[in-house]
Amino acid sequence: MNSVASLSSLTACLFLSMCLLSSPSSSSSLWGQKIHFGFRPCVWQLHPDTVVPPLRNLSVCMLLQRAYDTEWIAFVYKAPGSRHVELGLGGTGTQLVVWVFGQEWRLDLELNVLQWYSVCLTWSGGPNRLQVFLNGTMRSEASFANVIADQHLGHNGTLTLGMSHYVDASGAVKVEKGNNLIGAIGQFRMWSSDWNEEELGRRMCADGDVVSWDLRHWKHDCPLEKDASLHCAWSFFKVKMQTSLRRKRQPGNCSESLTNLTREWFETIFPQHISISDISVDSPVSPKCGVQILQQSRAVSATACNKCFSSEVTIKVDPADSVEVVQAYVAKRLVWTFSTDTLILTAEHNSIRVLPVESSSPVMTSAPPTVTLPGTTQRVPEQVANMSTTGNPLYVNVSAGTTQRVPEQVANMSTTGNPLCVTAAADVFLRAKLKLDFIGNASKPEKIIEHWLKKKLEAKGTSLIWNVLIVEVAWRNAKRLNIQTRFHEQFKQYTCDFHVQDYSMKHIEEIKYFINTTLTPQYANDSSVIQTTDMTLKQIFPPVCLEEVSVTIYGKYFWPETCPQVNQTMRCSKPSSKEAFRLCELHLENDTTSWAQPDMTNCSPIESISELENITVTTDNAAEVVDLIQNLVNSMLGNATQLPPSELHTVVEKLNQVVNVTTVTQELGDNIVRVFSDILISDTDVAPVAASILNLTDKMGNTMEFENESLSLTAPSLALSMIDVAPEGFNGLTFRAVSMSSFQEPNVLVNQSFEGKPIPAANATISLPSTLHNFLPPGQRNKTRVQFQFYGTQDLFQGPQTANATTRSDLMLNSYIVSASINGSHVSNLSDGERVVITLRHRKAKQNGDRMRCVFWDFQENGGLGGWSSLGCETWTLSPYQTRCLCEHLTHFAVLLDVSRTPISESHSHILNVLSYIGCGISALFLGITLLTYLAFEKLRRDYPSKILINLSAALLGLSLIFLLDSWLSSFYDYSLCIVTAATLHYFLLASFTWMALEAVHMHFALVKVFNTYVPAYILKFCAVGWGVPLAIVCLVLAIDKDAYGNTKETAVAAKSKITNEFCWLQNDIFFYVTVAAFVLLVLLCNATIFVVVLIQIRKTAANKKASTSSRSTMQDLRAVASLTVLLGLTWLVGFLTFGKGKVAMMYLFTIFNTLQGFFVFLFHCLMKENVRKQWRIHLCCGALRLADRSDWSATTGGHRRKENLINSSSTVKTSLRNTSESDTGMENQKGA
Repeated sequence: MNSVASLSSLTACLFLSMCLLSSPSSSSSLWGQKIHFGFRPCVWQLHPDTVVPPLRNLSVCMLLQRAYDTEWIAFVYKAPGSRHVELGLGGTGTQLVVWVFGQEWRLDLELNVLQWYSVCLTWSGGPNRLQVFLNGTMRSEASFANVIADQHLGHNGTLTLGMSHYVDASGAVKVEKGNNLIGAIGQFRMWSSDWNEEELGRRMCADGDVVSWDLRHWKHDCPLEKDASLHCAWSFFKVKMQTSLRRKRQPGNCSESLTNLTREWFETIFPQHISISDISVDSPVSPKCGVQILQQSRAVSATACNKCFSSEVTIKVDPADSVEVVQAYVAKRLVWTFSTDTLILTAEHNSIRVLPVESSSPVMTSAPPTVTLPGTTQRVPEQVANMSTTGNPLYVNVSAGTTQRVPEQVANMSTTGNPLCVTAAADVFLRAKLKLDFIGNASKPEKIIEHWLKKKLEAKGTSLIWNVLIVEVAWRNAKRLNIQTRFHEQFKQYTCDFHVQDYSMKHIEEIKYFINTTLTPQYANDSSVIQTTDMTLKQIFPPVCLEEVSVTIYGKYFWPETCPQVNQTMRCSKPSSKEAFRLCELHLENDTTSWAQPDMTNCSPIESISELENITVTTDNAAEVVDLIQNLVNSMLGNATQLPPSELHTVVEKLNQVVNVTTVTQELGDNIVRVFSDILISDTDVAPVAASILNLTDKMGNTMEFENESLSLTAPSLALSMIDVAPEGFNGLTFRAVSMSSFQEPNVLVNQSFEGKPIPAANATISLPSTLHNFLPPGQRNKTRVQFQFYGTQDLFQGPQTANATTRSDLMLNSYIVSASINGSHVSNLSDGERVVITLRHRKAKQNGDRMRCVFWDFQENGGLGGWSSLGCETWTLSPYQTRCLCEHLTHFAVLLDVSRTPISESHSHILNVLSYIGCGISALFLGITLLTYLAFEKLRRDYPSKILINLSAALLGLSLIFLLDSWLSSFYDYSLCIVTAATLHYFLLASFTWMALEAVHMHFALVKVFNTYVPAYILKFCAVGWGVPLAIVCLVLAIDKDAYGNTKETAVAAKSKITNEFCWLQNDIFFYVTVAAFVLLVLLCNATIFVVVLIQIRKTAANKKASTSSRSTMQDLRAVASLTVLLGLTWLVGFLTFGKGKVAMMYLFTIFNTLQGFFVFLFHCLMKENVRKQWRIHLCCGALRLADRSDWSATTGGHRRKENLINSSSTVKTSLRNTSESDTGMENQKGA
């Protein structure tokens, strides 16, 4: 049962377009149609395959209409090879002529022109008796003595309607010219029994068992016409069909009886007013359907699956409805496949026959009586229909002594063209309009009046009140009510319109009389008085709600033709045990009907995105479809990381249909935006539908309706802003978006002015100048829609130019995407003063050497797939974090980063950052030890090199500490603090390189330019240069532009966005290249030159050594080189070698050597120096490791202090280099002369 809806929906999709053509009851049934016989002869004959048996008793009925007052023939039946008429009907203007077995019988009955008559003939073979019935009443009876006893109708003869005929030598039926009928015939049927008047009454709308009113029994070349006056309302039908039974793929029990399966099928697909009374099932000889040989009278309880069986089901339609309507409805429902948990049943649609059969009781056909209301004498108006609700012509007594069939003209078509509700017990609808006087102190008189109406008119239980509309009117002169008005009571007047549905089956005038007498008397209670002052009652004929197939989020439902104010019920697709409801609603505004929204409270919606394909999006269900899509997408992404491509296409297609078929409201648009947001922040590959999504959002923004002047819709990674502007007084527009991350909703702002200055806090800003007013065509209310869009994800804009998983491009998107558009205008070729200004914040800070490029998304690139282009855009880099674009057109904008200039990948960058912090931490620790050692032991700092080393170590320690603290200080989001931090870092970097340069200068003076000259305040001058020059440079930068330092004003925003590479440092490229890059390069070049000179001097010194020590000179020289490299900072030169294929390796060497420079200073100038180790043992060690405070150091440095000169300094340097090369000891400090 649970699979009924899904399989039925699939089957209906295949058969819906042809069900009217393929269903036998709708295509071959002739009910509701007539044969038109004109002056041009045509042949309407019994089909040769329809065999008339040798009938001894028979009945024939038909509807007959004459168009001209001439002789006519209604039908003729002839035995094979015989020329005389065995059975026929004809006549003249005043007589009926009946032919029976060659005998002619005339009776005086006049059939008026252009009026329908029901004519029936019965023949009883025993008594040879003929009876003639006209309009359901027997009008004549005759016995034929000349007819042979037990005479029977010739077997398999020929029958024609509207003419006499003969059979030529070839067996073809030919027209006998003469008294052919000019008129129409309908509902011709033949039975194999002679029915009496009561029995014929039970078959007035039933098909014959020998010849039925079905095209299968006839062969013709005459025109058929539909006639609305031939509707025959009937309740009893027999459904005959062949059904194929097969098992589903999964194994299951198929032993259930076919009778029970058929009953379950019919009860599932038909509403409650169609009941099943009897089911008969026969099994065919063949297991395949289409075999017509059946085993008669053999009930089957099948136990095998995959077979075909034949069934006959008797149903009752209550209330009765037209035969053709029931036939079409039943046949249409039966072509839908029915499924249980294990079995599938499919009716062979060519075998379906829906036959009206005899009723269980006689059908009354008398006209309603004349009604005399109390106090009045009224004449019942003549009915304007010539057919009763049973399908029989009505009788009206026109004059005494005669009974004539008066053609009554009730139309059963409404003014809208829809059929009226024609049933066996059709309800009466009236529209009532009252004028009321009301006296009372009630706060809500309307409620009291409505309660009074329903209490009075619904008291008997035969009427219902609908659509009550009560309106207060201005007070006019009115009769004073026969009651004393109290001072606190108010007098008011109202008009009251409503509908009355009466199902008492009384005459319309009697119903009106009841309403009049019920509502006219004065009504009074303790708090109010109601008096009707005027009443208008009008009978209305509301049309039915036509049958409708609705494909909803709850499945596919077929709503049958339904009468007004009837709440139709259908079984839910899921669960099948529940029911859905839909009201055929009667409207007070125009007295017409329409289907209300179905009540699907008890039904469950579809549960997978793939089932959305079966839903037809309409204006009524668009909001439900979007809600369903949102729930399904959330559910699927809750269990998976992405949507499959097929389901993604289905979602986008259905949302496109929603935008195309309905007006997008604010709520609907917000839901659509959130659906796309959920998809974009997932791992779904949206590239195949990117163009569709962009076009959809653009169309939605241009057509969305909202109350205020502007509207913004935001969701994670997505924002849409719409604003309606007037061309007059347009001062420009500025849109900006701030996005903390792709998983948070961006904050957007639209300012109705042009803001050319960058907004540091915004991720994206786009400003439209006021000169664009020429591109603003007036729209609704002389305003034009301008739309902005912001995308916090790059998934929709993956062109072949940008780096992604499938391409290895040197370009990557380095910003979010922002767009602007003007509805109805294509903005392009703007001049310099009119260009659009876009400011975009970088997702990755611009590094030295990086190149930014402003681009726009060109939908025509790559064969219509779209791609990035820089045509018409000018790029201005404002800072490492912002770029400004000046473009001459409107579209989607972004910034591309040329990653070909990027030295390393993100992963390598992260590793190098970690190594930098580790190395600087180690260096800071050992530089601190070095400083403490030299400052604590006075004997170590007596010479120039030691004093220079102390200053160099202090500068390097400051550089390491500030570098380590920089990110932490930046996290305070204090712009001033960031400037101080950046300036301090800049200062210590310059100081470090300045002292490295002074170390080289001192070596140059000591080893190369050796002269015995005293330099007063030698170290003091070095200190002035070493600490003063960097200070002067930093102060100069601050004086020129203090904003050159810092992290830019978007530091706080960046930190909240979880960007981890924020760093307080120089932000201006010019200052960086002049005060850092150029300064460092100059120092390193000078130091490298002096380093080479010193190495040459060391080699000369080594050449003068004794031969006994020359074997160790190479190792000694290497140690001296390493010591000098650290002191002169030559490892920084590795940074200039980071290019080409080995750039990553060189970056790692650069980071390791330079961050560990402080450690190497400690290694070569503390740990490896003998005099430093001796001082540690003298002052820091105890026990056996402790040395006495006596050494060569005291002797060497004893005596009075002498003034140092460069000659002695040279001696110190030489001694240091020698000691470093000769042993593992450090350089020996010497006192100058």
